[in-house]
Amino acid sequence: MPMSPFKFYRSWNTALLVVLFVLLTSELPAESWSVPVGGNVYRTAPKPGGSGLRRSGRLVWSGENEVHSMFFRVDRPALIEVGIKASVPVGESTLSATINGKRVECQLNGVDDKDYQFGEFKIEKAGYVRVDLQGVKRQGQTFAGISELLVSSDTASLMLDYVKTSDGGMFYWGRRGPSVHLRYQVPRELELKYAYSEISVPQGQDPIGSYFMANGFGQGYFGIQVNSATERRILFSVWSPFRTDNPADIPADQRIENLGNGSGVHVGKFGNEGSGGQSYLVFPWKAGVTYRFLTEVEPDGNGSTVYTSWFSEKNAKEWRLIASFRRPKTDTHLTGFHSFLESFSPDLGYISRGALYGNIWVADTEGNWHECTQARFSVDATGGNKHRLDFNGGAKGGSFFMRNCGFFDETGKPGEWFERTSTDNQRPSVAFEQLPRG
Repeated sequence: MPMSPFKFYRSWNTALLVVLFVLLTSELPAESWSVPVGGNVYRTAPKPGGSGLRRSGRLVWSGENEVHSMFFRVDRPALIEVGIKASVPVGESTLSATINGKRVECQLNGVDDKDYQFGEFKIEKAGYVRVDLQGVKRQGQTFAGISELLVSSDTASLMLDYVKTSDGGMFYWGRRGPSVHLRYQVPRELELKYAYSEISVPQGQDPIGSYFMANGFGQGYFGIQVNSATERRILFSVWSPFRTDNPADIPADQRIENLGNGSGVHVGKFGNEGSGGQSYLVFPWKAGVTYRFLTEVEPDGNGSTVYTSWFSEKNAKEWRLIASFRRPKTDTHLTGFHSFLESFSPDLGYISRGALYGNIWVADTEGNWHECTQARFSVDATGGNKHRLDFNGGAKGGSFFMRNCGFFDETGKPGEWFERTSTDNQRPSVAFEQLPRG
């Protein structure tokens, strides 16, 4: 006898409820992530710098006092389980992992890669998580060879951000950290000849590998950088119109010509990120001091453009010439006025840096000054593609600010416009005809 429609409906409904009950009461499978060591690890102790990274992208080290730190970002509070994929060259090794003050040890053995677990860690808030890995005991010459940090969690919808791929050299760029930029709003109806700006780097925000670029323009850049513990530079460069990363490839009629430079300034060529003419002055600039930058852009009337830059402390009476370059096949005044902040050391991309960019002006071809109080914020592909989210910018009083690296939790919004307070009472006073020309 066939089942009645009512009984069929009741039976089907009961079965559906049973299925729903099972689904709701069953433990959901944990999400898991494999964070590659090659783009996300830094040696953070006993001192900044240095690396245990091999060309294979594996972390290998032998010093018991070394701490190698990995970073990833969670988008919400979570309970996570942390482990590593690793091998041990000889015998057994003991490693420790420390997160938020909780330290756990794990024993490793075997020459083939295995998954090892350190245990669970509670993350209280959204933001970056730091995992400190350290060797405790070893029987071989090195503690281990680690290829991945393993993260898993039952936290619903948890998302992790980190440097995921080496494609396009991203392990290198990711470890350097995101570069941030400010493009200034200038009068569009005028021909502009001069760019003027000031930079103050707060104490402790000037680690090695920092470039604080003050006057950027369509064909080059001018700013200050930290090259080592004992050397700092004032750097001014102009790209050749011939696009190449090898300066030796530039045809003779498209090379940057040095028209003069200041005392002690080195003038040469640069490559790898475009090519052209480069000048720098080794100069012990200091954090906490405000410096001013002036760049002149003027066509020579013969199909080329001359770029000249000067530098000094803000309250100095005289300007110091850095260099003057002629760029062939170029006929333009000042375009694309901007500033940026970058880390150029992949081993130190975990250290925070930042600066104030203030009292920004442009002057037209008649010598009239125009204040720049608005700027548009942007970030490079490292930040734009969410490999790194430790970048920020904004306005503070009469200055803009930019900050990057350090794995801090705040993230700026690319495309956002900032407006600083006017500093009209600090309008530049420049005797253009008295500027040193070399």
